[in-house]
Amino acid sequence: MTVKIYVPKDAAAVACGADRVAAKLGEAIKARNLDVVIVRNGSRGMHWLEPLVEVETASGRIAYGPVKVSDVDSLIGAGLAEGGAHALSLGLTEDIPFLKNQTRLTFARCGVIDPLSLADYKAHGGLKGLERAVAMTPIDVVKEVTDSGLRGRGGAGFPTGIKWKTVLDAVDDRKYIVCNADEGDSGTFADRMIMEGDPFVLIEGMAIAGIATGATKGFIYIRSEYPHAIETMSRAVELARAAGILGVSVLGSANAFDMEVRVGAGAYVCGEETALLNSLEGKRGVVRAKPPLPAHKGLFGKPTVINNVISLASVPVIMEKGAAFYRDFGMGRSRGTIPLQIAGNVKHGGLYETAFGLTLGQIIDDIAGGTATGRPVKAVQVGGPLGAYFPRALFDTPFDYEAFAAKDGLIGHAGITVFDESADMLKQARFAMEFCAVESCGKCTPCRIGSTRGVETADKIARGIEPEKNKALLTDLCNTMKFGSLCALGGFTPYPVMSAMTHFPEDFSPAPMVEAAE
Repeated sequence: MTVKIYVPKDAAAVACGADRVAAKLGEAIKARNLDVVIVRNGSRGMHWLEPLVEVETASGRIAYGPVKVSDVDSLIGAGLAEGGAHALSLGLTEDIPFLKNQTRLTFARCGVIDPLSLADYKAHGGLKGLERAVAMTPIDVVKEVTDSGLRGRGGAGFPTGIKWKTVLDAVDDRKYIVCNADEGDSGTFADRMIMEGDPFVLIEGMAIAGIATGATKGFIYIRSEYPHAIETMSRAVELARAAGILGVSVLGSANAFDMEVRVGAGAYVCGEETALLNSLEGKRGVVRAKPPLPAHKGLFGKPTVINNVISLASVPVIMEKGAAFYRDFGMGRSRGTIPLQIAGNVKHGGLYETAFGLTLGQIIDDIAGGTATGRPVKAVQVGGPLGAYFPRALFDTPFDYEAFAAKDGLIGHAGITVFDESADMLKQARFAMEFCAVESCGKCTPCRIGSTRGVETADKIARGIEPEKNKALLTDLCNTMKFGSLCALGGFTPYPVMSAMTHFPEDFSPAPMVEAAE
């Protein structure tokens, strides 16, 4: 019987040497004439163990990692094809604590299947949600998604069902589904992992969205820095079209829906939905004033659903298992699961899908294992480069949209970046302003000018020039940006700046500058 050995083709694993390991394994298998096939799967999301090599055995998959090219010969010699004992053996993959304790709904197949095998996808429950959707009326599909409590996983947390209902009710000759895959936040990788590890789930989710709203065309807008995701998604769309999942008759039904991949040029602001639409239309990626909302006048002036990758990829499991099943996970108004993306100075960085409700302390101390340096955690930034910095005093905050908002924070795309006690929070605040200044589309004055003045003001504080006056000025700039900016880039930049000033005031009190004697 042919043995399957899995080596991830996920970009993070490739960056750690997975391609070289796969090539060496191929050579060793051929030289020994073993009945083994190498499957390039997605990542399980345990990045400190990459490249993670798995072998399929009668008792389940056995994991080995992190594997280097120099380890291949000894692994083969120890009986890798039979799951033999080795110093790199981690036992059954599913029993690794980081993975075992997760609630994998959206990422259930990621790292498990061959990403471009429709047979694998179907064997693990794929297309069941779409099969159910084509047999339902559009309004019933919208109701199912609404009742599930699914909210936008791209950061805003807007109820997905309400957005879909608005587009369904809109009357026009053409409607669109746009997937925002412009994952630009530092420390985030969930969108990329889905597109590289389980692309058909995103295609299925978009097709369901099309059926629910009457849209017949979809676009996946992927940032150019994701070549592996672009390649995998493009091929998956071709395979789905050839299999009748996309086209004039979705799964043989009366519903038509097709889609294509579009590549962005890497502008951070194009993660904002209206700037993204401008880019899709071939225009400069600048923010549009609202109203009109994209749900009324979006792509090419037509009603448009714009959802994040994880939002759309969560829809198939909702349609397969029902709204009540999904809604039973989570807390408050934050229902279902959220893929935590743990990065920065941590022992166990990676993707951890779980129901809303864990405290920040549980995530950092128990799941991430604290800092990689062993020093105390000083700050945790949640929500990407525009997220607030939380000190240990706020580690009892549950991971929930409203709970974070109550502490002047935001969940955003659920990126979590950890800093130890060596971090200078004044420098971090300055970086937020500099990031905004570099990435601003320039359309609105608070963002364009406020961020530039913010960098200058932070530099004056660092040099000890009238620190109290300049801290007051920085606060005033933040208020102007928060309430006067057209989009979240300028509007959210105050979160990291103000949280750093509030929770780490000692870093904003350098020694006064002493003028050199003449």
